Amino acid sequence: MVGIASGLALNGKIVFIYAIVPFVTMRCFEQVRDDLCYQKLPVVLVGVGQGLTYGAAGATHHSIEDIAIMNCLPNMTVICPGDPFEVSKAVENSIKLQGPCYIRLGKTGEKSLHRKPFPEFTIGRGIPMYSGRDIAIFATGNMLETALEVRRILEAEKIESDVISMHTIKPLDRGLVIRKARQRKMLVTIEEHNIIGGLGSCLSDVITEEGLKVRLEKFAIKDRYSDIVGGHEYLRRYFGLTARQISKRIKREFLKI
Repeated sequence: MVGIASGLALNGKIVFIYAIVPFVTMRCFEQVRDDLCYQKLPVVLVGVGQGLTYGAAGATHHSIEDIAIMNCLPNMTVICPGDPFEVSKAVENSIKLQGPCYIRLGKTGEKSLHRKPFPEFTIGRGIPMYSGRDIAIFATGNMLETALEVRRILEAEKIESDVISMHTIKPLDRGLVIRKARQRKMLVTIEEHNIIGGLGSCLSDVITEEGLKVRLEKFAIKDRYSDIVGGHEYLRRYFGLTARQISKRIKREFLKI
């Protein structure tokens, strides 16, 4: 499929590839690397079932490494939309790119989280959804809804937070990260991905490279595969990724600052 897509792209077509995340990123990684990225061809890889979405299907169907894998490929753009509005805009904008792009989706039935009038969507620019004076929460993909719930819980605890939809992992909105690191006491990242190589790692790189003095708390799946079987929400609780679990730890760490 990737080989055929590269041939079509070489003949002037804009091509979309669709499959579940492990198939479209891992099974054909060498073809994506050599056929698409090396030649910088306009092919969009669409992966469904991000993170733990496929729940009881087990670790073979979970997708906790794909952001890291796609992010390390030169010329690849990596987009993780947080709701149907962002999916629509990601597809529209991906057509304009002069190279390969990976769009990471959930499954089906995700809620619309952005309010009208809809914000501007630009690849490589995070979308601030709420503003608060204490901490900045950066969420990507299907954890955006959880981040909004975390904000509501913390607000009741007198902790104000920004919520930023970081729909694009590569290119990262470095300017926004730097600005919030200078304005807030703590940065938080929330993602349904391995804690290594995802959004949290990207923010950590920016903080280190810029010499910024800010606390960073990363919420993700620890560096391990699931050794239990259960539905999506069950696995989220197991890995500490519910809004209640996240907000409890944020409050504990924030009070130490």
